This record gives sequence, structure tokens and C-alpha cells, in this order.
Amino acid sequence: MNTATAVSPADYADSPLSRALTQPLLLGLFLPIQNGGWSPSTLARTTDWSFDYNVALTQKAEELGFDLVFGLAQWIGKGGYGGALRYRETTIDPFVTVAALSAVTNRILLISTIHILYGPWHPLHLAKFAASLDHISQGRFGINVVTGYAPREPRMFGMTQIEHDERYARSTEFTNILKRLWEASENVSLEGEYWRLEDAYVSPKPRYGRPILVNATGSPAGFTYAARHSDLVFITSPAGAEIEATIAALPAHVAKLKGRAAEFGRDVRAIINPMIVCRPTEKEARDYHAAILSHADHEAVRNFITHHAVGDSQAWTNHKAEHRILGGNIQIIGSPEQVVDKIIGLKNAGIDGIQLTFFDFAPDLDFFGKAVLPLLKQAGLRN
Repeated sequence: MNTATAVSPADYADSPLSRALTQPLLLGLFLPIQNGGWSPSTLARTTDWSFDYNVALTQKAEELGFDLVFGLAQWIGKGGYGGALRYRETTIDPFVTVAALSAVTNRILLISTIHILYGPWHPLHLAKFAASLDHISQGRFGINVVTGYAPREPRMFGMTQIEHDERYARSTEFTNILKRLWEASENVSLEGEYWRLEDAYVSPKPRYGRPILVNATGSPAGFTYAARHSDLVFITSPAGAEIEATIAALPAHVAKLKGRAAEFGRDVRAIINPMIVCRPTEKEARDYHAAILSHADHEAVRNFITHHAVGDSQAWTNHKAEHRILGGNIQIIGSPEQVVDKIIGLKNAGIDGIQLTFFDFAPDLDFFGKAVLPLLKQAGLRN
């Protein structure tokens, strides 16, 4: 198949994405490239935002057979979300981080979160940068398209917030231009509603038609965007962080996404973000969880909740305040056997992949690899 007719890197049998999709359940790691990771708790841990720490995590994930990694993108002022932690004040950029990770990894997919509507981004910039990273990574690079739900973020760029559905309309035009540039064999000129090109061209072309495309969403407009463009769709639980309620609510939620994709003749994979708290026994896991909560940085928690409340994200409406101390979109707490049981429940509910977070990333990832991953293989969820 040539690049002009490729719909997705998944259309190439030898692409890194296609190889990852042979797994019954995709396994990813959400890198802690921001201080405090996902948990505004002051309990002692190794989790660190530094590049070296995240290199070690990525290489460990690759060694364990994980399929992908990516980090979040946030624009936050001095002090972050406050508290003793100054939660998430310090963050290394996910686009730059992923670019650097491509040189120290060999197999794992590398997804870069980018707010494409902020500041000076032009589709031609990103088409060229992404095609370059696609070649550097040998087809492992992807873009997690984020439109920006928080009013204070665009103000940092001298912009005002764009209305929710209008952001997806702009993102659609932006992504269509990316695709046009990646596949065009001649110069491209066009006059869009938001961007224009005159004799623009991108070379080299991506190795497998285009880079991997991802977006995170829970809204009808977001599902429509995902159905048209994305290979992987990062969804949130419509029932909050409680795992049992999530498993009950997900089938209908995922069916809406996949039904929308089917209308466009496409197939998308739904991935979700569990925070894993796992120890050899349930009691040990519960004790670990209790210790995390007992060291909550309450000011940071309150500010984080307020930040979300003033935004227009439609994906986190049922998440309770107390769940923000540990973090994660959903939470799985227990022994290795209990964790695997809940992951099986997510798979049965229609989830195609899990993007994991931990409280203490390095030792918790190591324990997951030793105690949980073999059980996932026994359950037929990993090859």
C-alpha cells in the first residue's frame, strides 16, 4: 500500500502499531514527566519528573513488553497547583521528551501530547516535525491531539478559550491538513477556514502513511473527531474512579465510540488509565493506599479540583474529590490476582488497552512486571 491511500499505520502489517495491535490488550505507561506524578500526596517515593528518571521507566517498560508510553501536557503558572508539593509546577514538555526517547528505545510506541490550538502551531510545522520523528523512531511516533479544556491555559498564550465544539472543528481542519501534507506528492495550496497553505510540501513522508494519531475525549464532538482520525482513543470512565461502577458503565460508553467510528468505516481502539496500587496481599495494598491518602496535600487537591471545575471538559464529571489524592482515571487496589481480575473486567467491558500510572513509579512498575504481568499472560491478555 502506498502512502497516498493509507488510512492508518495499522493498514501496514509491518508497522510498529500493527505489531502492538497483535496483543489481546494493549499495555501502556503514563510517564510522570510532572512533579508529583498523578498523586498530590507527600508520602515518600521515588517518582520524579526528570528526564533521566523517565528514560529509566521507558526502558523498563520496553523490557517488560509494554506497547506504548506517553506523558500529559499542561500549562501551569508558578506554584503549580500549590500546597507543600507545588504540585505539577515543574513539567518537562512531552513533545521534546518523546523526541529524545526515540533515540534511547527500540520497539515501544512513543506518543506525544500536543495542544495543537495554542500559540504558534501551524499544521505545516507539526506535519514536518512529526514526519521527521516518524523516521527517527522508525514509525513509532504518534501525536495525542489535545484541544485544551482549561480557560487559564490559552490566556498564557494571549488567547481566549475557544468554545468546546468549535475546538474540535478547528482540530478537524488542522488534522485534515496534516494528512494532506503527509500524503501529497506535489506542493499543497489551500484556503481553510482557520489555516492556509501556499505551495507547502513535507518530505520525507512518514514510513507507514502517517504517524499514529491519538486523542483523549468523552464528549460527542470528541467521539466524532476520534471516529474520523484516531487510531487509539483515550477515554475516561463515565462512572468515576470506582472500578466496579466503571466496569458496569463502560460497555455502553465504548459502544458509542466504536459505533461512531463504524459510521466512518473505521476501527478505533479504546484505552483507559488505571492507577494501580498493588502489593502481595490485599491488606498490604489497602495499607499502602491508606498511607498515600493520609499524606494528602489538601491545598494541592483543592486547587486541582477547582482547576477542573472551571474548565469545560466533559470527561471527568463523575470523579469524586477524594479520588484525586491517589489520582488516575480509575483505581485498582489489591493483590496481583485482584488487579488482574479487574483488568479482565475492563477488557470484557470493551477496553482495548490500559495506560498505567503508579504512585511510586519505579518500584511499583517493577513489582507489576514481576507479579502481575505473568498473570495477565496466563489470562490470555498478553502474548
